[in-house]
Amino acid sequence: MLLTKQLLAFRPDRTDLIFASKTFFAGMVALYIAFRLDLPYPMWAIGTVFILANPYSGMVSSKALYRLMGTFFGAAMALLMLPHLINTPWLFTLIIAAWVAFCLYISLLDRTPRSYMFMLAGYTCVMVVTNAINNMSSTTSTYTMFDIALGRVLEISVAVIVTSVVFSSIFPLHIGTAIQKRLQKAFDETQSVFIRLFNEKQSSRSAADLISAINRDTNDIHGLAVHLSYEKGHLKGMTKPLQELLHQFSLVFVNLIAMSQRLTQLDELEPQIRQQLQPIIQNILVFLKQKPDITIPSIQVLPENFHEDFQILIEQTHSRHAQIVLESLKMDIRHFIQNIYTVKFIWELIQKGERKLPDFITPLTTHYPSLHRDHGVAVRGGLAAFFSVAIAFAIWIYSGWQYGYMMAQMAAVVACILTALDNPIPTLKVFMRGTLYATLIVFVYLFFILPDVKEFWQLAIVLAPVMIYSVCLIPHPPLTGLGLPISINVIMALNLQNHYQISPIPSIDAAIAGLIGPIIPVLALYYIRAMSPDITAQRLLSAHYRAMYETLDLPFGSQLKIHVRGMLDRLGLLSNKMVQDQQVKIQINEALIETSAAIDLTRLQELAQHQDIPFALHEEIQHLRQKLFQAFQQLEKNPIHHHVDTQAIFQSLDRIRDLSFLLQNQDIQHRLWMSINNVRYSICHASMQAHLQIQATPHRENTV
Repeated sequence: MLLTKQLLAFRPDRTDLIFASKTFFAGMVALYIAFRLDLPYPMWAIGTVFILANPYSGMVSSKALYRLMGTFFGAAMALLMLPHLINTPWLFTLIIAAWVAFCLYISLLDRTPRSYMFMLAGYTCVMVVTNAINNMSSTTSTYTMFDIALGRVLEISVAVIVTSVVFSSIFPLHIGTAIQKRLQKAFDETQSVFIRLFNEKQSSRSAADLISAINRDTNDIHGLAVHLSYEKGHLKGMTKPLQELLHQFSLVFVNLIAMSQRLTQLDELEPQIRQQLQPIIQNILVFLKQKPDITIPSIQVLPENFHEDFQILIEQTHSRHAQIVLESLKMDIRHFIQNIYTVKFIWELIQKGERKLPDFITPLTTHYPSLHRDHGVAVRGGLAAFFSVAIAFAIWIYSGWQYGYMMAQMAAVVACILTALDNPIPTLKVFMRGTLYATLIVFVYLFFILPDVKEFWQLAIVLAPVMIYSVCLIPHPPLTGLGLPISINVIMALNLQNHYQISPIPSIDAAIAGLIGPIIPVLALYYIRAMSPDITAQRLLSAHYRAMYETLDLPFGSQLKIHVRGMLDRLGLLSNKMVQDQQVKIQINEALIETSAAIDLTRLQELAQHQDIPFALHEEIQHLRQKLFQAFQQLEKNPIHHHVDTQAIFQSLDRIRDLSFLLQNQDIQHRLWMSINNVRYSICHASMQAHLQIQATPHRENTV
């Protein structure tokens, strides 16, 4: 599939043409400056502009800064290694491969835009040392190793400065506006889901799908918010407050899932309650539309007569079990209202340009983001990069091919870029097609166009059609996989110099190296790093169950909320996986439901320590926690084909229920009933037929 139909059908719009024209203009300015400075490899100045290209000015500036920093560290490492190891090529090969692997490992764990810096530090080192070695073997080159390293830094610096200035001054498109629109969309969808939960009967799976989609979108916004510090838009400098808003917003998803579970129970226990809830829900919707009063703490904010209306409804409910579920629903709705109010409160402060949160809002932002990190995948990605670089260097050393250095460069770059993908093969196929198109374009330029070019303005004119069109493809997947390699590889293979003299043979060699180089990391990634979406999902599910048993020992409060935020981030990653196995899909939905009941695991521990809890009940709660711990450990080892003894957990829940009738403190008793109901239904996924039925009188055989 050469994507010819998509290419023929593609019609760039005004936004595409503005973006492509700005990119091409910045690229030619960078190339002109590199020519004037007589830098060793001017192609990297213009090539970097195309690599940095992005419609949003903030993303361009942040990526440019991290690229410059990564280039500096990579060049410094090259200067440190090469003089001492140049005479021991095999040791040098192993050390530089290890450096690339280490940098990529750190980059894969970071999961912020800063990760780009670590990745650049890895393969920039390869580029500097390979260019330096190639120049040492050349009889015409006068550049020293330091010249190569300094030139690389200067080429990137020129590209970074020019690109940032052009994109921030000529028709700038700010990421803040896009974030604001996506946030408003997330707010509207959240309200829509809340209304649908109470107006329509939703299955647990459909409700989880709706909420999971919003969670996935907010995870994306969290990463985009980093770029706000690098532009002059409406939300400039609001990265930290906005990320705190998103952390607080994530708690709303837990409330929505919990509400969907309680409503499903009530539909089977007393179906008429859903209709009776409508006046309360309408009152809540009117309340949530009001502008938040920033002088009132969120914990004090509830609709008028909220408690009274629910109390009347609870008293009209016939079964004790339905009363407990209704009380639990009331608590979930109360937390939902307060969390929504907190989010709107923070958003109001952001709109006013205020960064400091009031004292009554407990921040959930940690010094190091509470994001999921898979060390196993990072290690495998690092190993794939290690073998890619080592094999490419070995082929270069054994073959003595002069342009083997470009093959080694391409191997390092492709290994670093594609390792983040679960299965890089489909992406690489498109990339190779783009490289093939670029090779054909280079052939036309070398033999039919560039021999007649003698001035810079002529060069700009002949490059403009191809480069502008290819850059127009970049914002449009799947054409991105063609536009990016065409724009970059054409420039790299032409190896433009300020003497305007074209030597076809080196350029053809460079094009061949550009085709062969990616094959090495593809094979390494396929055998070492690549895994199906189903396998990746199972790894994420294992991490989810590890987080579930860690919840058992957490105290209620900000620490638990931060922990739940990390769990939701992991579930956001899960929802992005194109899973085929139906059982894995079911397990992903169940994981989201289980997260909504994580608070009940900590509440059980809190209740067990209460002074009014008898010793026998305390011991039974500890026994339940031990059973849950063992179950989560089994699920961690095998989240799909597991054999968890849920019957033992149900029996323990029944004993806790029976012992709880001896409690004199009604508040503690009801809180305990709510927690064991939620554990049974949301964590153990019991059906309503087997669900907890709270009896009017205790079983006599269970005594303290």
